[in-house]
Amino acid sequence: MPVEVGEGVVRDYRVMAELWPAPSAAGPVGATVSVPGSKSLTNRALLLAALAEGVSVLRNPLRSRDTTLMADALRSLGIGVRDLDDGDWEVTGGPLRGGARIDCGLAGTVMRFVPAAAVLADGPVHFDGDPGARVRPMTTVLTALRDLGAEVAGDRLPFTLNATGHLPGGEVTIDASASSQFVSGLLLAGARYDRGVTIRHAGPPVPSMPHVVMTVAALREAGVTVDDGTPDVWRVEPGPIGARTWEIEPDLSNATPFLAAGAVTGGRVTVAHWPSATHQPGDVFRGLLAEMGAEVVLDDRGVTVTGPDRLVGIDADLHEVGELTPTVAAVAALADTPSRIRGVAHLRGHETDRLAALVSEINGLGGRARETEDGLVIEPAPLHGGRWRSYADHRMATAGAVIGLRVPGVSVEDIGTTSKTIPDFPGMWAAMLGGGAGVSDAERTEGVVG
Repeated sequence: MPVEVGEGVVRDYRVMAELWPAPSAAGPVGATVSVPGSKSLTNRALLLAALAEGVSVLRNPLRSRDTTLMADALRSLGIGVRDLDDGDWEVTGGPLRGGARIDCGLAGTVMRFVPAAAVLADGPVHFDGDPGARVRPMTTVLTALRDLGAEVAGDRLPFTLNATGHLPGGEVTIDASASSQFVSGLLLAGARYDRGVTIRHAGPPVPSMPHVVMTVAALREAGVTVDDGTPDVWRVEPGPIGARTWEIEPDLSNATPFLAAGAVTGGRVTVAHWPSATHQPGDVFRGLLAEMGAEVVLDDRGVTVTGPDRLVGIDADLHEVGELTPTVAAVAALADTPSRIRGVAHLRGHETDRLAALVSEINGLGGRARETEDGLVIEPAPLHGGRWRSYADHRMATAGAVIGLRVPGVSVEDIGTTSKTIPDFPGMWAAMLGGGAGVSDAERTEGVVG
């Protein structure tokens, strides 16, 4: 039966999911890690390629559950998405076909991006997803599509778009304070609407704005004219979307548990190929770890984190980068001074209610965490082993793995949920721990261990 967590409903996987014994580090972790491509960039590129005129190629895309769901959704709509021998994707844009049934899984980018494109199909398109997806907020984007001229049956999953091959488009006002994906979804398809689209946000600040900036940058790379010069207003001119080759950066948010491993064990971990300039929110994690006492260096090798003898707590507003909260909370639970995380009330509507879930799991291991109106307070406390529930949330699962490095006996429930964005997290975690535990002071000073 479901477990009530805060205002959301999450599934109880205690019976159906296997427990993964989170490895404890025997000493400081030393390794160099390469993480797969960015989920956010991969799914934006897939959708733009589907709406483009011609053939696009995605280089180094992420292959995970979320991106496979996106590729399959586009195939269902009649788009050619071809697997290349080197792991890249070739996408042939073209008219969208109706009569499709789309499985969104638990992927916010699928359930919120694809409908804005599927209104251009030539017949009905039905959307559904995992049980947990059916409680995630969808009303904002579906109401916006209605206001722009679409016919939609339903207000959240499952729902059906009665598409007619085009959308009038125009101007729409939305409250996107629950998710930046509401803005990005409309922006990505807006150039294909008859009159383009103008989106006005009215409400509390939009969370995770770097993701909207990423969307605007991707549109401009595809030749779309976007005006974002007025705060909380975005205008996309109608016109073609250009086919191109997309070079997908490593997923910096998925890199954060590996960097955290260096910090919490007093070791040294390098994530290779870190871009020198990026729109990805995960880049902010470098500064957060530095505030918590770690040494952080960005150079041509990537980002290297060297852990301190003593982690200190942090007072951070993560409104712009809420997806980092589970990893930051895991590090904070191992710090010697209190932490406060602010500006993340919207996380109650993510894969699960992440704030309630983090409090429940940290406290279940003996920690001292509590919810505030818009975040968390985490105070130092000795932790012990026990079950760490993931709630089918990939970032909850990796947070449990981080804590397990320092706390023997932590078992993470349903570690397989990490396949949503990391194809083989347990294997990568094991390889990292095999890369040089027990780093000497000389090694930590002189070079990267890997």
